[in-house]
Amino acid sequence: EDVRVLVESARAGDLAKHPGAVKSPMVGTAYLAPEPGKPNFVAVGDKVTAGQTILIIEAMKTFNPIKAPKAGTVTQILIDNAQPVEFGEALMIVE
Repeated sequence: EDVRVLVESARAGDLAKHPGAVKSPMVGTAYLAPEPGKPNFVAVGDKVTAGQTILIIEAMKTFNPIKAPKAGTVTQILIDNAQPVEFGEALMIVE
């Protein structure tokens, strides 16, 4: 099990270097939908525009919209809904 965790964290580290990586600007809890029961902001394969909200991160009771840094297609979503995230962690890949 420890090996699997190491491989996953190495892969996540590599993904943070990806030119299309959308990285977390803060420590908090990431949400893929605006509220429970609502559809996710984006799904893999969706086209996004620069500045479009693609997820939110709750930090200190504040919900912070995370916006697409550029126009493109969401090719990977690297987190689960309501997952704790670290500063600099790759959340999605937009290519």
